Amino acid sequence: MTEQLRVLVAAALRRIVEPVLREGLGQAQVVLADSPAAVRRAVDGRPRYDVVLADLLWNDFRLERSFDGLDVLDTLQELQRGAPAVIAVQGHGGERDLLEEAVDRPDVLGVVHKSCGPGDLIEAVRTAAAGRRLPPARFPTGVDGTRPSVHSHFSAGRRGATSARLAGAIASGRATDYRTLSEAARVPLNTANKLVNYLGPLITGRGEHPPQLPLNCQAVFRWCGRHELYILSWCRRYGHRDLAGTAAAAPA
Repeated sequence: MTEQLRVLVAAALRRIVEPVLREGLGQAQVVLADSPAAVRRAVDGRPRYDVVLADLLWNDFRLERSFDGLDVLDTLQELQRGAPAVIAVQGHGGERDLLEEAVDRPDVLGVVHKSCGPGDLIEAVRTAAAGRRLPPARFPTGVDGTRPSVHSHFSAGRRGATSARLAGAIASGRATDYRTLSEAARVPLNTANKLVNYLGPLITGRGEHPPQLPLNCQAVFRWCGRHELYILSWCRRYGHRDLAGTAAAAPA
């Protein structure tokens, strides 16, 4: 099987893992992609890959707010080249929101830590290429599913989409009060005034606000700032690209 494998490695620092895969997978074809354009070139019009190994967050400040591992998987789906995927993580808290969405995707068969040894990495790639999920005892995802994900809240119909737009307007730096929130999110002022009603249940359900303190507009603004990276990623990938970049980077 290894001699037949086609493996796509989508990562900014892909050359670190390349020699490990080439040695451990024998004659497998390992294709490297270190940018959004390189990912598209590696996929568009080519045979499907047996497995994709994608960094969840790319170690490149230029891409930090414009491209991540979920964008890689969406590119494959867009080009009708979906493949089993293994997501590589560093294990820090900044990945948590993205990871909660990733593990719910049917094309993600497991998670590996970038600090794992060559043997574990090769086993993970071979297991996913065979269409099997990585055993969680060996490859823990770091997600226990006991709290609602931001993705599930934003995906819950029209109310979820409105919540996402409100959060995106704040996370992108376009909103400073209810009026600018209404303008940036393109919702009625009456809707913007209900910001806490839209995002409060998510914040409290995740245990991310002290229960002894009132949950007010300022607290919601702070929460959106802490989750900026994921909120912008979600908006970018789910049809709200007008809110997907920070205000400073937005065209005049």
